[in-house]
Amino acid sequence: MNGLSKALELTDVSEDPKIPDDVWAQFARDTERDIRDSAPKEPSARAREVTERLRRQEARGELPEGWRTGPAWQQKKSRRGLWSVLAVAVAVGVAVVAVKPSLVPGDPFGAKTSSGDASSPLPQETTAPTAAPSAEPSQVPTLDDPFAGSPAKRWADGAAGIAVPKAKAVGGRSEAKVEQALELTRKLLVESNLDPATLRGERPRAALDVLDPLQKDVRGLLETGLRKPDEKHDPLWMFSRFDPEEVRPVGDVVKTRGRMTFKAGDHASVAVHADYTFVYPVVQTNGSTEVTRTIIRRILDVEISDPAKYQVTPGKLTVVNWDQDINNSACEVYDGYLHPSFGSSEPTGPDPTGPTSDPYDRSKPLDANRDKSCGTVSRV
Repeated sequence: MNGLSKALELTDVSEDPKIPDDVWAQFARDTERDIRDSAPKEPSARAREVTERLRRQEARGELPEGWRTGPAWQQKKSRRGLWSVLAVAVAVGVAVVAVKPSLVPGDPFGAKTSSGDASSPLPQETTAPTAAPSAEPSQVPTLDDPFAGSPAKRWADGAAGIAVPKAKAVGGRSEAKVEQALELTRKLLVESNLDPATLRGERPRAALDVLDPLQKDVRGLLETGLRKPDEKHDPLWMFSRFDPEEVRPVGDVVKTRGRMTFKAGDHASVAVHADYTFVYPVVQTNGSTEVTRTIIRRILDVEISDPAKYQVTPGKLTVVNWDQDINNSACEVYDGYLHPSFGSSEPTGPDPTGPTSDPYDRSKPLDANRDKSCGTVSRV
């Protein structure tokens, strides 16, 4: 029964009311006021907004608890206490990170400093490795990722992988002479194995210019090989060259890994020893998108002798020894170019008959007595 019907009922209680007129009049006024106060009212815009927000919060389970109202308030207090503890832990964690970021799981700052991280660059090679690189996840190289599935993906790019050790005087040769020998050796390696023009099969002028013209046997052999290559005059002994009509490089990065050392030579000289592996991703020029890689390890021994004691050209390198291990290139083809094998194409040259080897294994020496027959590679 609502307030209005109650008021009407009360007005019909008796035809002869015994209530005084002034009391009755006050009662009527109070009742009318109660009716007005209890009648439904249109909520204000602010009230509607608050109600809708609370409805949405309740649907998400976020309805705030009442102010100091029993268990819900106690739970809120506990959660805030937990967050206070966590805040202290995070603050301590930040202090530790400031000292050593690698302690944070997941490396949130992207430092990737661990040498075991599969995506981080390897540090420079300073000594001979004791084993071949571990197997990589099986991945097919692509135009966008030409080093996929290769341990060379963590190697340095191009000339950045040819680090020159700090020079010091040896064998009566000054520090400056040692530094000159190291820098010339680096230049020879770069111009012979990384220069884009050399890789395209052009004449490696800058590399030849580093070599002593008075060393007729070496210069003569290389000049003949570049002009008219054959089995006994092969420019690939020193230079990395691809036939531009057959293949082209994928991108502009050649991966490089190795080391360089020096000592006093036997001829009042600085003797430099270099041992580097180069990885070349290539694709055929016939429109195919299949990517393969040729891997070459080169060992080079050069000297700069004292021109006051020996007949040499100042500022030029004398080649004492060279050796190379060329992997994924046609056997017994002596046209002065590397010929990579592709899975989708017929191989060039005779079938391999030698043993299987890992072209990324830098732990083994390239000695003169090794099996030089044409073999197969375990991976590219």
